[in-house]
Amino acid sequence: MFYRGKYIDSGDAREMGLKRQRLMDQGSSYYGTPPGPSYMYNTPPPPPPVYSYVPPPFPVVRLRGLPFDCAESEIADFFRGLDIVDVLFVHKGGKFIGEAYCVLGYPLQIDFALQRNRQNIGRRYVEVFRSRKEEYYKAIANEVFDAQGASPRRGAPRARSYDESKDLAEYKGVLRLRGLPFNASKEDIMDFFKDFVLSEEKIHMIANSEGRPTGEAFVEFASPEDSRAAMAKDRMTLGYRYIELFPSSHEELEESASRGRLLPKSYEGKELTELTSVLRMRGLPFSAGKDDIIEFFKNSTLSEDSIHITYNYEGRPTGEAFVEFASMDDAKAALAKDRMTLGSRYIELFPSSVDEMNEAVSRGR
Repeated sequence: MFYRGKYIDSGDAREMGLKRQRLMDQGSSYYGTPPGPSYMYNTPPPPPPVYSYVPPPFPVVRLRGLPFDCAESEIADFFRGLDIVDVLFVHKGGKFIGEAYCVLGYPLQIDFALQRNRQNIGRRYVEVFRSRKEEYYKAIANEVFDAQGASPRRGAPRARSYDESKDLAEYKGVLRLRGLPFNASKEDIMDFFKDFVLSEEKIHMIANSEGRPTGEAFVEFASPEDSRAAMAKDRMTLGYRYIELFPSSHEELEESASRGRLLPKSYEGKELTELTSVLRMRGLPFSAGKDDIIEFFKNSTLSEDSIHITYNYEGRPTGEAFVEFASMDDAKAALAKDRMTLGSRYIELFPSSVDEMNEAVSRGR
């Protein structure tokens, strides 16, 4: 070793060589490091795994079917118990179209908001859907560039007069009906509006993708004044169903026709007995079980095996179920429970089929 530029003889070199060999054999050092692998010669350990971060969804839902005089305070009351960050009412041509976006405080509150689907604000039941941040931002941009109207959320909530509500409704001589019995015919609708002059050509039944009736229809009246007066029939019954009426337009009617959503004449007025003994339930509380459904249909003889609750791809209940009855007559009688409540939710019933039931269950819907 060196010391101030001079060699220092520390002993026999052979002795130093033996010491170095012993140290290498023991795998230790002068500092007392315990024996172990030498990282100088061994492969270093692998780096820790890198986990990708998936951000939570933007907490926004979309509402449809709002009253035309709806105020922000009513939305807050509808979502009572949830944190409301923003409410954006949607307009088209300066007119409110009955839709809104609602931003919540936390992503976890989305599922709670969806449980309010098809509950009422005033006399209207409101549909609640999942939405995305991009859709919400696009709606904001549309509101900014819509110079003809302003969102009700930008001003203080206020009650509108009846005349003002009628103006907001944009009556154009067309009404949309929802909640029709599936075996309803055009003659039934003409009888429902017997105080007005209608013809079969002015009544348009709506079909689903399978060509079956959806329980909706468009009716063209002689004038906007007639369609406004016909709104007095809103929530009145046709057969065993009460009917909801909505102001519509020829553009909306033509759009449905272009999509092939009008019911073929060969299907109009088809009797329930030509279908099956299966009913589909919609609007169930997400906590509802088979026992609750048996209690709902307590006048019918059902077993747990005849009830099929559907789930989405995440394994969560969809709020729908299929029920197999002993006969078609029992299923037809059970339709009298349509729009009755189970817990805090009112339930919609639809004639279905074994094929539709099996497809929904197999999809994990």
